[in-house]
Amino acid sequence: MDIRGFCLCWKWQVVCSFLLCSWGWVSGQLRYSIVEESEPGTLVGNVAQDLGIKRAELSQRRIHLRSEKYQGHFSVNQANGGLVVKDRIDRESLCGSSPSCLLQIEVVAENPVEIFTLEIEILDINDNSPTFLSFNHSIHITELLTSPGAWFALEIAEDLDVGVNGVSQYTLNTNPYFSLSVKNRKDGTLIPQLILEKVLDREEKQEHHLILTAIDGGEPARSGTCRITIVVLDINDNPPVFNQSVYKISIRENLPLKSTVFILNATDHDDGINGEIAYAYDGHTSKSARKLFALNENTGEVYVTGLVDFEEQSFYELSVKAEDKGFPKLQGKCIVQVEIEDVNDNAPEIKYTPVTNHIPENAQSGDVLGYIIVKDKDSGKNGEIKLSMSPNVPFQIRPHKNRYVLVTDGNLDREETPQYTIELTASDLGSPPLYSKTSVTLGVSDINDNAPVFTQSTYSAFIMENSDPGTLLCTVSATDLDEGVESQIDGSSVSSFVYIHSNDGNIYAQRSFDYEQIQVLQITIKVEDSGSPQLSSTVPVFIFILDTNDNPPSLLYPEHSEDLIVQEKIPKSTSAGYLVTKLSAVDLDSGHNAWLVFTLIDPINYSSFQVSRLTGEVRTVRGLQETENMEQQLVISISDQGTPPLSTTVTVLISIADEVIVERPKSGDFLTNSKPPSDMTLYLIISLVAISLVSLVTFMILLVKCLRKDSYDYSSSCCILGGSQSKSYTDQYQPALYLNTDGTLKYMEVRMVPPGCQGLSYQTNLPPVLEQQDFSIVQPLNYPQLKDIYQEASTEGNSSNDANNVSLNNKLL
Repeated sequence: MDIRGFCLCWKWQVVCSFLLCSWGWVSGQLRYSIVEESEPGTLVGNVAQDLGIKRAELSQRRIHLRSEKYQGHFSVNQANGGLVVKDRIDRESLCGSSPSCLLQIEVVAENPVEIFTLEIEILDINDNSPTFLSFNHSIHITELLTSPGAWFALEIAEDLDVGVNGVSQYTLNTNPYFSLSVKNRKDGTLIPQLILEKVLDREEKQEHHLILTAIDGGEPARSGTCRITIVVLDINDNPPVFNQSVYKISIRENLPLKSTVFILNATDHDDGINGEIAYAYDGHTSKSARKLFALNENTGEVYVTGLVDFEEQSFYELSVKAEDKGFPKLQGKCIVQVEIEDVNDNAPEIKYTPVTNHIPENAQSGDVLGYIIVKDKDSGKNGEIKLSMSPNVPFQIRPHKNRYVLVTDGNLDREETPQYTIELTASDLGSPPLYSKTSVTLGVSDINDNAPVFTQSTYSAFIMENSDPGTLLCTVSATDLDEGVESQIDGSSVSSFVYIHSNDGNIYAQRSFDYEQIQVLQITIKVEDSGSPQLSSTVPVFIFILDTNDNPPSLLYPEHSEDLIVQEKIPKSTSAGYLVTKLSAVDLDSGHNAWLVFTLIDPINYSSFQVSRLTGEVRTVRGLQETENMEQQLVISISDQGTPPLSTTVTVLISIADEVIVERPKSGDFLTNSKPPSDMTLYLIISLVAISLVSLVTFMILLVKCLRKDSYDYSSSCCILGGSQSKSYTDQYQPALYLNTDGTLKYMEVRMVPPGCQGLSYQTNLPPVLEQQDFSIVQPLNYPQLKDIYQEASTEGNSSNDANNVSLNNKLL
């Protein structure tokens, strides 16, 4: 006994299920077998083991069945991965009379997601007995005219079981007049026929009673019976005759209702009622064929009464009898074999199972995004499928076992395309081809691949010196194309100078600035995002300190005491216009804040003297008289032009003597009183020319530097020359000439006027903190420092007033 026959025995069903439970991989998928009516809990096979999933991974992979149709019959044991019977399995209710009963179930394993196709073959057991459509069957046979060897169709027994458990033989009780012949039809069905062995004699016996038994091939075998009554008729000696015993025709599926398939034509040589023919199906025609094809009993026309579907059944056999109306009735028989031709009436079906709906934009080429299954119910070329997808997308379809996979095939950029909608198109090779479409939406998730960018290449801020700490200087702003957490400006705080707010990018002064110490402060702002890894950008910020009038004038010459008291001697014979002294002062501020004006306080009481507002020269207004005091006290105010103005008061004590000895200048003085006025004028002209040349050279150097430094926007820091935002370098100096009473040049002053820079408008956005190494103090141009001038002037020797004035003004130049 082979293994299949062994399994059909009911007592060995469970043993057989284990012997046939696993057939391994077939066409790239798992396949198991189980007999019907197996007890719940019966093991079908170990899915996890056959798929290569280790027992330790079972809890993580979470294997489960996906098919809703068969989940009630099977389940997967989560502890060991075994596929077991869950409920009663009746093969006949699942697959009917189909020879093969294969259940296709999808098994899903998670983490990562994988889908496998599982086929379970339900093996038949012999649990149904053969049955006949009717218990009694009558056959009318005309006496004498029916010769031995004539055959008569008997009813076919039906058995819900298939294969070996179906009807395997027919038997007939022993009878001298009849025998049984069994033929195999094309589809394997056994056709019982009653063979006449000897001529019947109605007068000898009018009826014959036979028992037809149908036996299946199961173990143990089951059987069913049908009683056959043979009625012997009187002579009607010409039966209807078909011109062919077998007709073969082909029709296309989906024919309209009432379409004529074939017209039968049988002839009967008898006359009258014995020659009238009626057509009908006999018992060998299946129920499905009777529902689909109708037969006109009068014309023999076979026409369509239902939906002809190739995918449901491709072959029908019609057993037709033509019976006359004589007495006894005679009949002729034929077979009509109908082949159904396939037409392309089923569009392909697309089923997409995603692995993920969000792809990181740094996904590697070839990463699996989902599985695609395509099916077509048609056959041949009509069932061959070609799968395509939307063009110009960074994705590709690749075949994988009995399905397709959707994979990445190019670089992804969320900032350029955050989402893709892919259209999958499946078309068959029929004529005309049919196609179906489905859309797949894939989102691209962000990674940190864009550094933040400042909205300006440089930033400039202006602040008055001595401003209160916490003054808003400017706001820096940056943007980042990436999504998610906003960017943050990062860096170490320059706590002694500025503070950067970490939320809005505002830069505040951390202390009060002194223009006389720092004119320009340069810092570098660094912005970082919160991605991983962090990306950053930097931008320079120039902070210009604007001068305020916070320094009073300082007296440089002549020598004075700590209380700003100056002592001078003049001869009694002094005439009007005599130079008593010349006050030289300096203001550490710049611009208007450093322009000095000399004013005599209470000029009414001291009408004999006057002070030049611009030069600080103290001269007599008239000649001195004998009655005047020998000591005069002048109080002179030196004030700047700032807002509000600041001033310094100097007291000049003038002693009137009969004769004043003029001290000779020291040997180190570059000018002496012995020099004629023309020589002094020459020196001053030479100095003016030298200053002009130095100014021109300095201007050219600054111009070259500005043109080379293209990394910053110097329009914000007044570096670009020309236009309304900056002045020429030489325009920053304003020379002033002072003449003697005789028209000769006495001395010249050149003062620097600070350039008027216009501020920029700023945008706001992001946060920061400064790093110690990212700032630098930009020193002003190398002009002579006023403090140095003050110190040098204080060390000068005692020279004449005019010589000292010339020396001091040359230093200022």
